[in-house]
Amino acid sequence: MKSAILLTLILWQAAATPEPTDPHYLRYERTITASGAGQSCAIIDPSLFPHAGPSLKDLRLFQDNREIPYAITLSEPQQPDSDSATIRNLGLRGRNIVFDLEMPNRPYTELTLDLAGHDFIATATVSGTRDPNYANQTDLGEFTIFDLTSQHLSRSTTIHLQETSLPYLHIELAVSPATGTHTLDTSPQALQKMVQGITVPPSREAQSLYTTAVQTATITPRGRKTVATFALPQRIPIERVSFSISPTFKANFSRDISITDHPTAPNPADALSETLAGTILRVHLTQAGREIRQEQLSVPATLGSNMQSAATVEVAVNNGDDAPLPITAIRLEMRQRKICFDAPTAQPLTLFYGDAALTAPQYDYTRLFFSSAEFHAANLGPEQFNPAYRDRPDARPLTDRHPHLLWIALLIVICILAIVAIRSSKTVHH
Repeated sequence: MKSAILLTLILWQAAATPEPTDPHYLRYERTITASGAGQSCAIIDPSLFPHAGPSLKDLRLFQDNREIPYAITLSEPQQPDSDSATIRNLGLRGRNIVFDLEMPNRPYTELTLDLAGHDFIATATVSGTRDPNYANQTDLGEFTIFDLTSQHLSRSTTIHLQETSLPYLHIELAVSPATGTHTLDTSPQALQKMVQGITVPPSREAQSLYTTAVQTATITPRGRKTVATFALPQRIPIERVSFSISPTFKANFSRDISITDHPTAPNPADALSETLAGTILRVHLTQAGREIRQEQLSVPATLGSNMQSAATVEVAVNNGDDAPLPITAIRLEMRQRKICFDAPTAQPLTLFYGDAALTAPQYDYTRLFFSSAEFHAANLGPEQFNPAYRDRPDARPLTDRHPHLLWIALLIVICILAIVAIRSSKTVHH
């Protein structure tokens, strides 16, 4: 009985211990050079994704034949979601709108005002304090916000501050109709109702970093549109599209953008296209004595279908009746990803990948990892074929690898049963 229990424990321990990774079965390798021993991180470039497994699950890191645990980081805001500020003491001071704000308990760099009305230009004078009675205020500056819808130059009601964490703000808005328009109601009753809410986006100081996955300078006209086409390899995640405009072009513009992907799949039913929309704009002008400076040359665009298949991506700029923009380049970008590890020595490491049979590793290092600015920078070398690579042995049961053997065995059994039946019949007759 004791022997049986001991054998069971040995078998259980063997099953619970993960089988070490054999780098001979990983098709590709890349050298990682760290600047020293200890915590290090290397930026993952987009060319790694097409030959690695889904979600990079087959990445394995070795140093001197020893597997090194790692964690993969994704650049993202420390405060991923927007918050709302609480509006207090909303009223008028002469013809100006005045109100106080109670801010979220975190650093912030922007305020987005939800304002009723169109075709206006406003100056926002902002001050802040740590006093809940709004005493001892610090001047944070004057900012221009606008709605130029009738001039086809979009709308911007976001106030761009230097990063601060002041809990209380005071804002005074001086609002005027945009030049050549008469649609804005500037009566005291309308001005009193103009401010409808305040949103506080994540701080710009903690925004995502991006890496260019693929870019092109080949941009062609198609009717009233300007179009660029990309051949995107499989599994490269795209999360933003950015545009470069000729520096000699100074005109204002606001153009609608569409991003469409056409996945390549063996089964046409799996090749479902998706289209995303956005806007790029530039507004540099002076109206009603106020200077406006607004530029937006990137569009968020998460193309989920590109994760597992190659795709053709088309980016189209709708020019309407205007001349095409002098676009010098369009980039498909992904959020920056890093592979981080704790190197025992300063010797180079080797990153292996390209084994579809592997599952994602389960490291304590990954579970306990936290990002730090004190990590050493490491460099990821070019992709190479693993010279020691060999095909993984077929681990399927013999009957799965050779299904004809099952039929042969079945025929043999049938023959044996038939022979036994014949002999039994002869015995009965005798």
